[in-house]
Amino acid sequence: MNTEQNNIIAGLDIGTTKICVIVGQLADNNKINILGVGKASSQGGVSRGMVANVSKVVEGIKEAVAQAEKVSGVKINTVYAGIAGHHIRSLQHRGNLTRQNGDEEILASELLKLEEEMQNLVIQPGLEILHVLPQEYTIDNEKGIRDPAGRIGVRVECNFHIITGETSRANIILRSVQNAGLGVADLVVEPVASSTAVLSPEEMEAGVVLVDIGGGTSDVCVFENGYITHTAIIPMGGDRITQDLQEAFGILKEQAEEVKVKYGSCYPTDSMKNEVVVVPGLPGRQPKEISLYAIAQVIRARMEDIVQKVDFEIQLSGVSGMLNGGIVLTGGGSGLKEVRNLFSWGTGFDVHINSPGKHLGMGMIEEVRSPMYSTSIGLVMKGIEIEHRQGTECVPNKFIQETPKQESAEQELEEVLDESQPEKKAKLPNWGSKRYTGVKFFNEIINKYLADDSEDFA
Repeated sequence: MNTEQNNIIAGLDIGTTKICVIVGQLADNNKINILGVGKASSQGGVSRGMVANVSKVVEGIKEAVAQAEKVSGVKINTVYAGIAGHHIRSLQHRGNLTRQNGDEEILASELLKLEEEMQNLVIQPGLEILHVLPQEYTIDNEKGIRDPAGRIGVRVECNFHIITGETSRANIILRSVQNAGLGVADLVVEPVASSTAVLSPEEMEAGVVLVDIGGGTSDVCVFENGYITHTAIIPMGGDRITQDLQEAFGILKEQAEEVKVKYGSCYPTDSMKNEVVVVPGLPGRQPKEISLYAIAQVIRARMEDIVQKVDFEIQLSGVSGMLNGGIVLTGGGSGLKEVRNLFSWGTGFDVHINSPGKHLGMGMIEEVRSPMYSTSIGLVMKGIEIEHRQGTECVPNKFIQETPKQESAEQELEEVLDESQPEKKAKLPNWGSKRYTGVKFFNEIINKYLADDSEDFA
């Protein structure tokens, strides 16, 4: 396949149990054609959604990318990577813009400027802003405006949902991806990506809670009137259930995972007491018989813990009474038997299980219909959305890092300016104060620092 073809994006989901790369192409009907999929084990390199061992994660990324490239025929050099972990936080902030000429139509560029100003918001040291999500606008005291572009007004105000994360955690992901020979176009908070893949505009408008039960975390996104109002990541997921089963019955991790997937249920019933699962013992030891009832008891105890934490986040959002869409479950953990009923009983909401299937067009769609691929598909969709807003072509090899050591774009630019334009090097930003990668990096540099004679730079 021609790697210069437009509308192609690679999404990288670094999960606790698996690393997944999906190459997707935006079709004419706004569906996503799946060109390639690659999967690899995280090998214990990820804990609770956060990279714990860079070397193991790098090997997993390389393996998953190689598979995706082989199937798709697309050379992957840049990815949109997911970020998760309990360090993810959200807050609300209000921004405003006073226009000099209130008789002219409000431009999209002015709204983008207002959004970019939120990146300069003073936050706690050690954190960085990952997403600035505009909500409703107010123009000259007229509230509840969704799309202000084209309207007339002097004062434009907007409520923003801002998602932050620890800079050190973000940098570890960037280092892992770069050590695997790739560039990072942007980091996307995983529940935001999953929401894009599985929620409909009608659900967001009605008010809904997305719960993505992954291997190491359960991600929560609360929507009201079409906007994200609350984001949280609970450091508990399917691997915690596997660990509980392993400890409760003294079996191997692989055996506990198989027992969970094949026989696990969130509701123990009397009929299960007479049914058993035979698990092979260690070499030289007798097999173990475990009742389905006991398995379900262990699973329910842990799942009730997750449900309680999700319910707490819903109450914390302040909009629990306005969620007519109830709860939507996705992720690998949503496949547990009776999980929908347990969430409904524990929260009082209607509960549904969604997958990313409705957004898929052609290609390897059967391989990724499962809810376990919601984040990966969402990363592709968010990548297309981000590049569309920036007016750039969606091609995963736009920013090719040529050097064998994968030097950062910052280093490469500094070397160029050292040799050819030393007077401009002084204009460079402080690399340590902000993350510059992919689209963000080049746009920032070209627009702010080289505008005076970009031809010379080129």
